[in-house]
Amino acid sequence: MDGSYRSYSIGNNASVMRKERPIRVCHIAPSLDQLGGQSIQAARLLEGLREAPDVEAELLPINPSLPGPLRHLQRIKYARTVVNTLATLILLIVRLPRYDIVQVYAASYFSFLLTPAPAVLIAKLYGKRVILHYHSGEAEDHLSHWYWMAAPVIRLADVVIAPSSYLVDVFARFGLRAQAIFNIAALDKYWFRGRSPLRPVFFTSRSHEPLYNVPCVLRAFELIQRRYPEALLTVGGDGGERRRLEQLARELKLRNTTFTGLIPFDRMPAVYDAHDIYLMATDIDNMPNSITECFAAGLPVVTTNAGGVPYIVRHEETGLMVGRDNHEALAANAIRLLEDQELAAAIARRAREECAQYAWPQIKGQWLAVYRELAHPRERHEWDL
Repeated sequence: MDGSYRSYSIGNNASVMRKERPIRVCHIAPSLDQLGGQSIQAARLLEGLREAPDVEAELLPINPSLPGPLRHLQRIKYARTVVNTLATLILLIVRLPRYDIVQVYAASYFSFLLTPAPAVLIAKLYGKRVILHYHSGEAEDHLSHWYWMAAPVIRLADVVIAPSSYLVDVFARFGLRAQAIFNIAALDKYWFRGRSPLRPVFFTSRSHEPLYNVPCVLRAFELIQRRYPEALLTVGGDGGERRRLEQLARELKLRNTTFTGLIPFDRMPAVYDAHDIYLMATDIDNMPNSITECFAAGLPVVTTNAGGVPYIVRHEETGLMVGRDNHEALAANAIRLLEDQELAAAIARRAREECAQYAWPQIKGQWLAVYRELAHPRERHEWDL
């Protein structure tokens, strides 16, 4: 019997077969116009769900494309926040009644208040099943300081999903239940290339915000260039620290260092392919997409051990890890890869094998199980006539 049909008993002696309509899921997340971890994961999940016949998934963007003068306001920093928030609230009120499940992507602090909290509340007022899909590596600090506000909203959700066991452990410490479903790595979009010989061609791509500690990468690269004067560094990303980072690069007299700004999503595979080692010095993190993308593309990763990173990187097996804000150790381990290329090749090979667990075929069944359980709880459907 096709899984899209369900049997219902009527009275004691009869049953009927009825074709189920697809489960309708609304994903409340940024679109790829606001490039980041949430928008990338929402896009990958929606793309994968297109092949699931019993699920209809749609995006309700928290950065909606608006007409005329409203679009002009979206270009102004603080006005953009107000306009997007009001527009999203209207869309939530109008569109949520048509869905069975509402999947709300959430980060921390003030952004949690802007959209995730209202979205959960409106969905529950409509009687919808709610998935809170929490992505932020700042969860521990958020819950420590905003517990009084965040915990009641989190407990309203029927299911809390986090992309790493690290966040599950953080939630548990605050008496909150969550389950892990890994971020999706698009292995079909990133081609694996063995680097032989491994060149001193480095890449980093975190947002230019304090928690990602890009200055630590720049200071490490200054030490690397003392050993390898020809070394190159590409600094992808953008953010409030951009000018300060460019000034620091000048103060350190870095050569062959390029700040690219935001790199379009569809260009990332080619950018990874053009580089040989990935550097990351984040102070707070969860499950960075950039690490699994590097795994897929064959770039050995040298990273700090912040937050959830040790849950996905095994030191000297799938990457090299150092303590936070330690640019000397970051540089020393990058140089170690260049001077022990057999180790670098083994790390890249094992990382690619590790990455298979994050591919859509392995993640698909977990998401479908969540949707089906929420839409069709395990109790038997019976009508006693």
